[in-house]
Amino acid sequence: MSDPIALNPSSPLRVSIVVPVYNEQGACGDLAREIADAFKGVACEIIFVDDASRDGTVEVLRALKADIPALRVLKHAQNAGQSRAVRTGVLAARANIIVTLDGDGQNDPKDAPGLVQALESGPVTLGLVGGRRLKRQDRLAKRLASKWANAIRKQLLHDQADDTGCGLKALRRDVYLRLPYFDHMHRYLPALVIREGFDVAFATVNHRPRLTGASKYTNLGRLAVAVSDLRGVIWLIRRAKRPGEVDEL
Repeated sequence: MSDPIALNPSSPLRVSIVVPVYNEQGACGDLAREIADAFKGVACEIIFVDDASRDGTVEVLRALKADIPALRVLKHAQNAGQSRAVRTGVLAARANIIVTLDGDGQNDPKDAPGLVQALESGPVTLGLVGGRRLKRQDRLAKRLASKWANAIRKQLLHDQADDTGCGLKALRRDVYLRLPYFDHMHRYLPALVIREGFDVAFATVNHRPRLTGASKYTNLGRLAVAVSDLRGVIWLIRRAKRPGEVDEL
C-alpha cells in the first residue's frame, strides 16, 4: 500500500496531532486520552501511527476509537522507524497545523496547545515551534549524551535548537512537505525548516518519566547514525538555493 494522503485538503480541522508508536501497549491508551483532553473543544484529529508493533498497541488503540471520535489509527506493514511513521501521519493529516508527540508518554500533551498558539500567532515566516525540555526525566548517561550531541549539532547546523530530540513540536504541514525525507530526519527538523527559508522558535515544555515500555534507542545506536546524518544535512544546507520572492506575472 502506498503512503496515505489527505482526502480533504480543505478540511475545517485546525490541528492534526501525529503520534508514532512502536510497542507502546502500556502507554498509548492513556496518552490518547490525555491528548483528547488537552485539545477538547478544538477541531482536531489524533493520528496514531503504529510502526509494526509486536505487542497489543494496535488493539488498545482500536478499542478507544468509540470513545475518542477524533482518533485515527494507521499501521505500517513493516517497521520503518520513527521518521517514517511521522511522515505517514503528516501525509494522512487533514489540518495544516501538525503537532508531533513521542508515543512513550514522556511528552506532556498539556503543553501542545501552547505550541500551536505560538505557531499561529507568529509571523507567516514561522514554520516550526519546538519543545525544549529543561528538566529531563531520563538516566544521567542519556542526558549527558544528548547534551553533548545537541551542542555539536547546534554548532555545525546553526539550527538554534538546544533540544532537537524533543518529540513535541508544532509545525505547518505545507512546510513539512517541502522538506527532504530521510531516515532519522525528525532529529533535524529545525535545521531543515530553516533551510527552506522559514523561522523556528522554541518553548519550554514538561518532561515526564517513562512509566512503561523501553526506549527504542541507545546512546551507541544514536552515535552510529549521527555522524553520517550530520554530514548529509550539512551537505543539504550547503546545496540549497533560495529564489527570493516569487511573483506571478
